[in-house]
Amino acid sequence: MRFWHRHSNTVESTILQQFRQWLESFLNNSALCGEAKFHVPHCIRKDIRKSSLKKDSRLMKYILPPFTSLVILATIIVLLLMRRRKSKRVPVPVDKFPGVVDWRRISYIELVRGTNDFSETSLLGRGSFGSVFKSTLSDGLDVAAKVFNLNLQRAVRSFDTECEVLSNVRHRNLVQVVGCCSNPEFKALILEYMPNGSLEKWLHFESYCLDLLQSLQLAIDVASALEYLHHGHTFPIVHCDIKPSNVLLDEDMIAHLADFGISKLFDDGETMVQTKTLATIGYAAPEYGSEGKVSTNGDVYSYGILLLEIFTRKKPTEDMFDDEMSIKDWVHKATQENAVIEVAAPDLLARDDQHFSAKEECISSFFSLAMKCLTVSPDERINMIETVAALQRIKTKVMAGITSRQQYAFSITTRQ
Repeated sequence: MRFWHRHSNTVESTILQQFRQWLESFLNNSALCGEAKFHVPHCIRKDIRKSSLKKDSRLMKYILPPFTSLVILATIIVLLLMRRRKSKRVPVPVDKFPGVVDWRRISYIELVRGTNDFSETSLLGRGSFGSVFKSTLSDGLDVAAKVFNLNLQRAVRSFDTECEVLSNVRHRNLVQVVGCCSNPEFKALILEYMPNGSLEKWLHFESYCLDLLQSLQLAIDVASALEYLHHGHTFPIVHCDIKPSNVLLDEDMIAHLADFGISKLFDDGETMVQTKTLATIGYAAPEYGSEGKVSTNGDVYSYGILLLEIFTRKKPTEDMFDDEMSIKDWVHKATQENAVIEVAAPDLLARDDQHFSAKEECISSFFSLAMKCLTVSPDERINMIETVAALQRIKTKVMAGITSRQQYAFSITTRQ
């Protein structure tokens, strides 16, 4: 190479000692390095440059993984918090319901003490959305604390529904609210305590028994409660879950309808809504499942099943019943063949009873009434006003047949 134009060149190199006399030739060469008098950048030793690169590489090796992990962890936490905030329940203040202002406010601590920390010995029963405990309040009053399981999706909605219904109704055959305990982490309704438990126990436990008059009166009690809900209130209320376990008995064996967690409140003038309901299999009206139609007629159907269960002591879900032969079909067939004795509960009707004919006629009347509640078409079913009237006529006839000599014709001693 004979000629090398060094001025304003971009060739990267170090200015050697032997070229220093050509100072002006190296001016403004930014890619060259050397001493300051050449007006070019200062040279960095290659071993220092390599050492710096290695040092940076080591720093990245130790810093980058933890930093990446922290970023990932922070992202996960943010996403979880966003999801939790999105799904977090917004509690409805119970005070928004009119009648709730009169309810007694009971603290969580008082319930813990009254139930012995919600022990098994205080447990009265379990339901779809929680458990019921017997509790003694600070003033000595025995109550039933219905504690809602807030981990269940519909529990909060069920609590709000019960508050709305029970704050608007008052009837001797509806369970009454004593108070409530409500905060974002805990919700409970405090109800009057029913020492005789549920109707289910009296129908199906061997150590319990109802005589014919008691069975009749309990049927009237439940029918009266439904008559009030459907026709005696400002707006119709459909219970949606009529069954023996939701009928509670006080110390005088008066029935009280309970558990309004899936009830439907209709607007004024509304008679039917199309929605899903969690009514119990065996008691639910057929239109609930097939069409999603909820109306007072659905309660009438469930009441008809309840009537059959009271006087046969058979549950509609027993193995003997299936798609081909339901409890309704079984009883209807027997009444058509004048074989009421074949389906009536043995402790209500026995052939060797001296009052067999009178009792058979009475039970047959109940079955006939039940069939009017159980017609397939909702619009053809009897309503609860008519049902109560029919039951009262049966009771009048029964009472008229009882004389001083026959006073035990419809009575069986209750076994304790």
